[in-house]
Amino acid sequence: MKKILPLLLRIIVAIILIQTLRFKFTAHPDSVYIFTKVGMEPYGRIITGITELISGILILIPRTAWIGATLSLGIIGGAIMIHLTKLGIEINNDGGILFITAIVTFILSAIILWIRRKEVKFF
Repeated sequence: MKKILPLLLRIIVAIILIQTLRFKFTAHPDSVYIFTKVGMEPYGRIITGITELISGILILIPRTAWIGATLSLGIIGGAIMIHLTKLGIEINNDGGILFITAIVTFILSAIILWIRRKEVKFF
């Protein structure tokens, strides 16, 4: 259980990060709406997507999982702040699913970083 749970958490976060890429890279209307509303369309959408891809890959690699988790905390922390300040909880009648997913991803990334804290030289 000590090895399976951290791996499962890393897989869940990676899946969440990577599955959202199709919306960003294909210019899905919801993604374009979000980034237009915050004044970051299209460059912010593409850069965020690339950063999420890098984070998702790093989280899957055991040696770099802490780096991916840290990067994920930054990305998702920014997304949460944008939801709370500019977008609101609900986007295009999604029932808050996007916001809830961000919260879950943030919490799981924090847990991964906590589990891997001994690998981080400055902790």
